[in-house]
Amino acid sequence: MTTATFTPQTTPAPDPSVEPVLTPIADHTEQLALAEAGAAALAATRNDRWYPTFHIASNGGWINDPNGLCRYDGRWHVFYQLHPYGTQWGPMHWGHVSSPDMLHWRREPIAFAPSLEQERHGVFSGSAVIGDDGKPWIYYTGHRWANGKDNTGGDWQVQMLAKPDDDTMTTFTKHGMIIDCPTDDVDHHFRDPKVWKTDGVWYMTFGVSSKEGRGQMWLYTSDDMVHWGFERVLFEHPDPDVFMLECPDFFPVRDADGNERWVIGFSAMGAKPHGFMNRNVNNAGYIIGSWKPGEAFEPETEFHLWDEGHNFYAPQSFNADGRQIMLGWMSPFVAPIPMEEDGWCGNLALPRQITLGGDGRLVTAPVEEMKGLRARTVDFGPIDLTANQTATILEDDGGAAEVEMSIDLAHTTAERTGLHVHATEDGHDTAIVYDAQIGGVVIDRGNTANGDKGYRVAKLTEDELAADTLDLRVFIDRGCVEVYVNGGRHAMSSYSFPGEGPRAIRLVGESGTTRVPSLAVHALNGIGLG
Repeated sequence: MTTATFTPQTTPAPDPSVEPVLTPIADHTEQLALAEAGAAALAATRNDRWYPTFHIASNGGWINDPNGLCRYDGRWHVFYQLHPYGTQWGPMHWGHVSSPDMLHWRREPIAFAPSLEQERHGVFSGSAVIGDDGKPWIYYTGHRWANGKDNTGGDWQVQMLAKPDDDTMTTFTKHGMIIDCPTDDVDHHFRDPKVWKTDGVWYMTFGVSSKEGRGQMWLYTSDDMVHWGFERVLFEHPDPDVFMLECPDFFPVRDADGNERWVIGFSAMGAKPHGFMNRNVNNAGYIIGSWKPGEAFEPETEFHLWDEGHNFYAPQSFNADGRQIMLGWMSPFVAPIPMEEDGWCGNLALPRQITLGGDGRLVTAPVEEMKGLRARTVDFGPIDLTANQTATILEDDGGAAEVEMSIDLAHTTAERTGLHVHATEDGHDTAIVYDAQIGGVVIDRGNTANGDKGYRVAKLTEDELAADTLDLRVFIDRGCVEVYVNGGRHAMSSYSFPGEGPRAIRLVGESGTTRVPSLAVHALNGIGLG
């Protein structure tokens, strides 16, 4: 992999005399009121058959990328892309929820609606950072269609700044455009700012599609967080088919010896599938390398997926309480998408803590707070299955369950063994199993009642295959599942839309015996957004 050397021709160095550009076209307060009414109208018709119990979702309308993640004044804040007038993608707003503990969430007023010329057709993704003044600063992309109506003429995207009006973070003031789009140098894709500070300098990176159609991340710098100038192309994807790097991320981690490494994350558009890789429409992942201010990022690993399930995209991370925490969007890219009929569409994955594993790859496990959702636990202890045996663990998951289990690989001969979840009386289910022939954990939706089918594989590493035990932690919500393998060395997120009636959890073994040294099921409380 190489880092491109390129200097835009139309992007100047910071000029402190140039103020942000603010061009109102509508009253923001009125636009927010209309958006709240639109979301409320959809929520009034909402069907909750698959509406999540413990995942963040809108009360009504379509959501996508998590935005503006931060911890401030004792509360965790999660914003997200929201279309409050429909259950498909449309003009973007920012929805908002907050929590004192990442367990009990409160729905806040919609934070942003299009009200400026620079964002006429959408308030696109961005991030939050605690500024030099100790207050949150919000950076986001303002979006306009180049032809004024749709994407047939390309888009016009610029970087914007906003700040909360007070410590409650329920109302915000937009300060306007701080970086215009250098249209001589980019193919209109120019979005999703991520901001951080290193050695006294503020940095911003965002995704770009170059004039040559190459996916890049550009790096800007600032001394005052308002006036920004181009420094370099931070990274160019080596695959010429990748034309855009959405929702870029950049942060340090430390290895076991205390050495600093840098993680560059992005959601690649255009990568072709091969083997178990890049099976989704677009795919989010990371590369680990080295970086120092004033120098280029030097990749040191291959590209790894953040999540190996069907539905995970556009993750964003932030640092708080000494932890790097990430949330992603469970992306319903592939039709049929049955929840579109239910007044809402899409939810976020669980918050995950990012650490660097001993094998040089990142580990993403649910934050420790998630254990606080557990309401009651049934411990089944060890279980042995004979060949082709099925054992019902729970007759009905109650719409919110977590399973912790281990599989004794050395004493299991089954070709596939694990769980069938969302198992209904009509014979449908979703399989979450270890496949000995593939050597990986599989989410198989071939027998799922509704929605898209297909399967995804988290291929185990050689040391995992050589181990005696495989550990699985499975979260089962009303319409989705998340699977964490071996403490978060692999994560898998997929929608699973069951049929009507009780939804059982079953332990299964196919064509051979199964030994499960431990299995516990936790009933989970909701997070308060229903």
